Amino acid sequence: MKLKSILITILCAVCGVTVAQEISLIPQPAQMTVNEGAFLLQGKVALCYPKDAGVNDVVDNFIKEIKTTTGVKISKSTYKKAKMLGADVKKCNKKADAHITLDTDASMGAEAYKLTVKERLITITAAQPAGFFYAFQTLKQLLPANVMAGVYDASATEWRIPCVSITDEPRFAWRGFMLDEGRHFYGKEEIKKILDIMAAYKMNRFHWHLTEDQGWRIEIKKYPKLTEVGAWRNSRVCGWGDVKPDGIRYGGYYTQKDAREIVAYAKERFIEIVPEVDIPGHSQAAVASYPEFLACDPENPHEVWLWQGVSADVINVSHPKAVQFAKDVIDELTAIFPFGYIHLGGDECPTHKWEKNSDCQALLKEIGSQNYRDLQINFYRQLKEHIAQKPAREQRRLIFWNEVLHGNTAALGNDITIMAWIGADRAAKEAASRGMNTILTPQIPYYINRKQSNLPTEPHSQGHGTETVEAVYNYVPMKDVPAELATKYMGVQANFWTEWVETPDHVQYLLLPRLAAVAEAGWTPQELRNYKDFEQRLQGEALFYRLKGVNYGKHVFK
Repeated sequence: MKLKSILITILCAVCGVTVAQEISLIPQPAQMTVNEGAFLLQGKVALCYPKDAGVNDVVDNFIKEIKTTTGVKISKSTYKKAKMLGADVKKCNKKADAHITLDTDASMGAEAYKLTVKERLITITAAQPAGFFYAFQTLKQLLPANVMAGVYDASATEWRIPCVSITDEPRFAWRGFMLDEGRHFYGKEEIKKILDIMAAYKMNRFHWHLTEDQGWRIEIKKYPKLTEVGAWRNSRVCGWGDVKPDGIRYGGYYTQKDAREIVAYAKERFIEIVPEVDIPGHSQAAVASYPEFLACDPENPHEVWLWQGVSADVINVSHPKAVQFAKDVIDELTAIFPFGYIHLGGDECPTHKWEKNSDCQALLKEIGSQNYRDLQINFYRQLKEHIAQKPAREQRRLIFWNEVLHGNTAALGNDITIMAWIGADRAAKEAASRGMNTILTPQIPYYINRKQSNLPTEPHSQGHGTETVEAVYNYVPMKDVPAELATKYMGVQANFWTEWVETPDHVQYLLLPRLAAVAEAGWTPQELRNYKDFEQRLQGEALFYRLKGVNYGKHVFK
C-alpha cells in the first residue's frame, strides 16, 4: 500500500502545555496507519519482555534514555513466553498504569519490527535485538524531539505517543556513512555525535577512513612511527591552487583504547564500524613513517603530504617488509574492530614509481603480467590469503573502491565487495555481473562533503552547490538493475571527504540534513519515496539538530 505523509497535530489538553507534535518519521516506515488517541508516558509504566530474547541491554538503554529525557521511570520484568500472551500482559505488573511489551517472532527479518501503540499498551514484535532497537528509535521519534536528542525538557508535563500501527523493515542491509579523518582529525566525541545521528536514522554501517597521504589516524603498536610521524603534518590546510600550506603543525590520532571505546559506543547503537586503511595508494603518511621499506625510492626525502589530490608516493608492493607491514596492520585492526569487514581502499593508485623500481619490474615479470596495476592486485591477493589462514572468529571480508575492477581482479576471487563511487551505477553492475557484492556510493550526489547550495553563505568546500538535499534524495538506487543481479546489491552509503573541511561544525553543516535523505534511500521502499513528502517530514528535524547541539544546513527549512 502506497502511503502518503501522515501529519497529525496533537494538542495537549493540560493548561500550559501546548506541545504540537507531528507524525513525521525519518526514514518513512514501510507501512503505517494512524489511529485516534495517544499513549500517555506517565505514572507507573511497566516494560515486559521474553526472558530469552537477548535484549537486556537494549531495554536498559531505552529505559535510561526515557528517564533522562522525560523523568518517567519505567519498570522492567521478564516472562516466559509460553506462560504469557499479550492478553495477559498485566501479569507482568498488575499495579502499572500502562504497559510496553516485547514479543519475538523468528520469521521476521533481523532488523524488522512491528509496533502497535494503543492508549494503555505498546506492543513490539521482532526477531532480533536490532529489530527491537529500531522499534525503540521509532518510539523516540514519536515523542517530542528532545527525547531523541537526549536532552531533558523541564517545561513539559505530559509525554504523548500517538496511537499507530507500524510494520517496518529496511530495504537494504547496508545503510552506511563514511567519514574521512585522514585529511582532518575531529576526535572521539565528535564521532559519537555522528553515531547518534546515524542511529536516529536507522543507519548501521560507519565506514571510518583512517589513513591518507595527509595523515595516519589509528595507533598500530607494532609500528609506532605511524602515529609519531604519520599522524602529523606541517600545515593545517591541505594546499590546492591558490591555497598554500600554512606551516602550522597539525594532526592527531586515535589510540587503540579510543577506538575500542568508539566500537563499544557504536555496538550499543547497532552500528558496525568498517575501518579503512587505504593501501598501497593514498599512503604517503605511512611511507614517510617507514621509508626504508615502504618507499619505492628510500634514498629520497619523504614527508606527510601537505596537499590535496593524488600523491605518487605509493607503497613499494615488491618489498617483503611492506607486505608484512600490511599483514601486521590487518592483524591489529582485526583485534580492535570485531566486525565482518575491513576496507583496503584501492582507489587512485599511481603506478609511476613502480614502473621505475627494478624490484617492482622484476615482480611484474614474475607474476607474468605487463600491466603494473596487477602489482596492486597481487599485493591484495597476499593479504587476502593471510586473512584466510586466521581462525574463523578473525575472518574478515575485504572491501575495495571500484578501481580494483581494473587489472586481473579475478585473482582475488569474487568474494570481495566493491564500493562503487566513480561511474557508480555502471561499476556496480559490472561488479555484480562478476559475482561480487557491491555497495552504491555514487560520487554524484552521495559525496555529501560537497556544497549543498549555491548561496553566498555556503561554507567553502568542493562542488558548485548542485548536490542539494533534493538531488541527494532523488537518486534512485538500483535503477534498471536486472533481477538476476539484484541480490548482489548490499545497499547505499554517503561519503564525506575532508580536504576543505577543517572543523566539526563544518562537517555537521554539510552532513545535515543530507544524511537523512541517504538514510531514507537505504530504509524505505522506493515506491514510498517522494521528495515533497520528505521535505515536509524534514521540517521537524531542525529542532532535533538544535537540541542535539549540531550545525546543519538551514536553507531547506521553512
